[in-house]
Amino acid sequence: MLPFSDACERNKAPILGILQQAFIDLSSVVEVGSGTGQHAVHFARHLPHLAWQPTDRADKLPMLAARVALDGPPNLRSPLELDVTWSSWPFVATDAVFSANTLHIMSWDEVRSFFAGAARLLGRGGLLAVYGPMRYAGRYTSDSNEAFDESLRERFPQGGIRNFEDVAGIAVAEGLALIADNPMPANNQLLLWRR
Repeated sequence: MLPFSDACERNKAPILGILQQAFIDLSSVVEVGSGTGQHAVHFARHLPHLAWQPTDRADKLPMLAARVALDGPPNLRSPLELDVTWSSWPFVATDAVFSANTLHIMSWDEVRSFFAGAARLLGRGGLLAVYGPMRYAGRYTSDSNEAFDESLRERFPQGGIRNFEDVAGIAVAEGLALIADNPMPANNQLLLWRR
């Protein structure tokens, strides 16, 4: 039986609602940290004009490949291994990079590497879409996010909910301009940057 994320099932429709507009004129997307593959399958199915490339670390690839083989539409590519810290990612270019619920389980160095790698892949006008919880000016958007952050830091001492201003600073340094900060259900955000 394939791993299943309740959170992916709950948030896939609201995320898709924004991606349908943001990705309307694009042709390819690289997803960083595809996890169970539920997002990749859902978004590729509902955005058939996109070639959707799922990725994850080596230990996640077998279950991700199984999900893609079982449920994937024709525009969903076979998953590839990707570690964001690699100086060279296994792609030439893409119109968009998408990642959900990854920044808070990365170290700060990995967050920097993620933005640097995404910026290298995106041509002028390319989009970076990042979904997940954020803090603003060091403040949590809800009590539940504060509790979630505490539990994250117990499991991943170098992780945790990121401060928006810090993340935005990295994005600017990589040549990315924020074009939207979309509030989402369950105290999450969907941030869009343009190269």
